Amino acid sequence: MWPDGRLIERLGLRHPIVQAPMAGASSPAMAAAAANAGALGSVAAPLLTLPQMRAEWAEARAATNGALALNFFCHRPPARDAAREAAARERLRPFYDEFALGPVPEPAATPPFDAERLAFVLEARPAAVSFHFGLPAPDLLAPLKAAGIFILSSATSPAEAVALEAAGADAVIAQGWEAGGHRGVHDEREGWGEMGAIALVPAIVDRVSVPVIAAGGIGDGRGIAAAMMLGAAGAQLGTAFLLSPESRIAEPHRAALRASDGADTAVTAAFSGRPARGVRNRYMAEMGAQPPADFPLMNPLTAPLRAASAKAGSPDLMSLWSGQAPFLAREEGTGEIVERLAREALARLGRG
Repeated sequence: MWPDGRLIERLGLRHPIVQAPMAGASSPAMAAAAANAGALGSVAAPLLTLPQMRAEWAEARAATNGALALNFFCHRPPARDAAREAAARERLRPFYDEFALGPVPEPAATPPFDAERLAFVLEARPAAVSFHFGLPAPDLLAPLKAAGIFILSSATSPAEAVALEAAGADAVIAQGWEAGGHRGVHDEREGWGEMGAIALVPAIVDRVSVPVIAAGGIGDGRGIAAAMMLGAAGAQLGTAFLLSPESRIAEPHRAALRASDGADTAVTAAFSGRPARGVRNRYMAEMGAQPPADFPLMNPLTAPLRAASAKAGSPDLMSLWSGQAPFLAREEGTGEIVERLAREALARLGRG
C-alpha cells in the first residue's frame, strides 16, 4: 500500500510511522500502543538509570508483540567550568527561592550511550535502536550491527545525514526545524540545525541510500503524505501523541498545547543546555535562548523547577516541548492516532 516499503519490511510494521521517543513525555504504554497499531513504538531511555530502563522496557514488551525501539543520547561529555556552573546556579536561585526549594544543587552529567547501556540493549534485543545527537563510537555500534539491530539516528543537515550513513546508520531521521523537543544536531556549537523539513527531507533523500524518515511539523496524514512525496520512506511524530492518555505530560503542558496555534513555540537551550523547541513561557523569556551551563548539566538543575511548576499547576517554569503543529494533536488513544494517521495518509496518496 505504501510508496516505500523498506521500513515496513525490515521492521515488520503495518505503517511506516515512528512514535517519537520524547524522554519524560512518552511512556511504555504509549510505545506498546503504537506498536500494537502497526507503527514503531519507542521507549525513551536517555534519562533512565539501568533499573528504570529494565522496568520500562519490560512494561512495554509485556504489552505488545509489535516492533519496539530503544532510544538513547550520544552527546559529547560536558565542558566542566566551575565558574560558569556557579553562575548558572546563581541565575536559577531566584526561581528556587520562589518555590522554596532550598539551595540550587550541584550539576550532574547524565551519561551518553555506553558499555552498560550496550549490554542492556543486547539483552533486550529491540527491533531497533534510535540515537539522538549522532551515533556512538564504533566499538559500541559494531555489536548492535552484529546482532542485527536496526540503527536509526537524527540528522538536522544533509552533511549530518551523509556522516550517519557512512558510520553505519540503517535509516536517517531528517529532523526539520519545526520539530519539538531537542534538536538532534551532532554538535550544537556549530549551529542549531535550522533547515525546515520541506527542504531538509529531499536534500537528504538525494544524498543517502538508506531510508529517510521525515520529522518536524508533521501532525496528520497530510504531513505524512507530503513527506513521502518528497522521498521519505516514513515519518516520525511526537507532538501528535502528547494529548493521548498514554502521554505523561502534566496538565499545564496539555493546556498549553490545546491553546497553541504553533506560532508561540521557540527554540531555547536554557532548560537542558542543548537547543529544544517548546511553547514559550516565562522561564524562556527570562532566561533567554543560550544555556547558562553545558548539556546535560542544566537538566538536573532545572528539573526541580519544572516539577514544582507542574505541581503548582503553572506552565511558567516547565519545559513545554512541542513542535510547530500542536493544533493537530488530538485527545485520542495512541493506537487510534496511529490508525487515523495511516488512513489519512493513504487516502492522500490515493492508496486508501
